[in-house]
This record gives sequence, C-alpha cells and structure tokens, in this order.
Amino acid sequence: MRKVLSLLGLVLGLVAFASIPANAQRQTAPAEDPNTFSGAEIVQNGHHFFGSLSRGLALTVEEANRRWGEPNGYILGQEGSGAYFAGLRFGEGVLYTRNAGEQKVYWQGPSVGLDWGGDGARTMILVYNLQNKNSIFQRFGGANGSAYLVAGFGMTALTSGDGVTLVPIRTGIGARLGVNLGYLKFTDQPTWNPF
Repeated sequence: MRKVLSLLGLVLGLVAFASIPANAQRQTAPAEDPNTFSGAEIVQNGHHFFGSLSRGLALTVEEANRRWGEPNGYILGQEGSGAYFAGLRFGEGVLYTRNAGEQKVYWQGPSVGLDWGGDGARTMILVYNLQNKNSIFQRFGGANGSAYLVAGFGMTALTSGDGVTLVPIRTGIGARLGVNLGYLKFTDQPTWNPF
C-alpha cells in the first residue's frame, strides 16, 4: 500500500509540475552569479534542516536546478495544512538571500480540489528571480499534489505575475491524498487571514 501511495504521490507531483506555464520554467541565472545559491549549497543547508531525508532532498534540488537554474534565495521554515475538498495552509520561516540578508516571513493560503487529510511539514522554499526581498510579499499560485500516509516528501512550484517562482520542498508527517489548486500569500507579520 505504501508503494502505491508513493507512486501516486510521484504522479501527482509530475502533474503539478506540468501545470506551470512555460515562461516560468528555466529562468537561469549566469553560472557564476554571486547572488545565487548553488545546488550543493542548497543541499548542504537542507541536510542540516531536514536531517535523514537528504537523498530525497538532493534529488529534488537537482530537479529544481535543472528546471529553473540556481535560486537567488531560499526559505527554511515549517508549516501545517489541512483539507477536505477546500483547505488551508499556514507557515513561517526565514528568507535567506546573498545580497539582501535575512527576512522573517509568514505564509498562508487557501486551496480547493480533490484533497483530503492534514499534515505538518518542514519546508524549504527555493526562490527564483527575486528582485529584492520585499518582492516575496505577494501571492503565488499553482497546483499541488500529495499522497502519503504517516510521512512523505514532495515538491511543487508556484509563480507570481512578475516572474518570481517559488519551489516548496516539503517533508511532512500526517495523512494526505489529493490534488488541489491554490495560492500562498507571504507577509512580514503573522496573520490568520489566508485571503
């Protein structure tokens, strides 16, 4: 049963990636850009954050770098979510950038779809094409797919109207099955209002 759920999760994740507009994919920075983070740096920081799930993290970061290039920022945090057709997600973390330092961020958002369950997750969000750290404070929309019982690991992608792309990488505990559409709204203060 666990293998079936893992396979379903992989398929749903691929469906979520396929829904990203073509112009949001592979926005590559120059290979030696001092403002970006290499895949090795992201994986090393993720090892410290995620712990034992490092092989899955390395493969996920490699795939994200293949699609979008090197990120110029990333967020480390935690979040919780739940859904029964309609859902909510709330999280908090720290945005790290090379040229603008660190920034505490909060995110929240609704979703709707064929989605059931709840989870708590440690989250690394890779950030692409961030012009300044205040550009994170907006809404990012996309599709998401989840399939796991007890624990899971997954990646999705969200875009904004001004070309910023976010790739949340989550490792969660809970039970979740489904596909949904929604958005995440980032703020500099915590709020219970997901809209």
